[in-house]
Amino acid sequence: MALTKNERRIRIKNRIRKVVSGTEARPRLAVFRSNKEIYAQVVDDVTGKTLAAASSRDKDISSAKGNKSEIATLVGKSVAERALKAGVSTITFDRGGYLYHGRIKSLAEGAREAGLKF
Repeated sequence: MALTKNERRIRIKNRIRKVVSGTEARPRLAVFRSNKEIYAQVVDDVTGKTLAAASSRDKDISSAKGNKSEIATLVGKSVAERALKAGVSTITFDRGGYLYHGRIKSLAEGAREAGLKF
């Protein structure tokens, strides 16, 4: 039986999550991409706490003009600034089963530009 696109992504995501997990010293930057929006959060998997989060639905970002990749870069910068404020400078990147391409890549590059190391 053929898998749907989403079922395939979830399989890939689970395969990634076997290896990638966030600690207090090096939390995980988790990304979720919908058709319209993109969300990112910095998670400490040991305690199960979200340390910082940003999305394209935030007031300052949703008012910005540009294509979805440019918006993703702004989300990356925003989550990086919030993570640095929370005392996080190095992270592991969890692409959430999506290809490291397009909006996911833009978000990662935006986070790197703002000062996160991964």
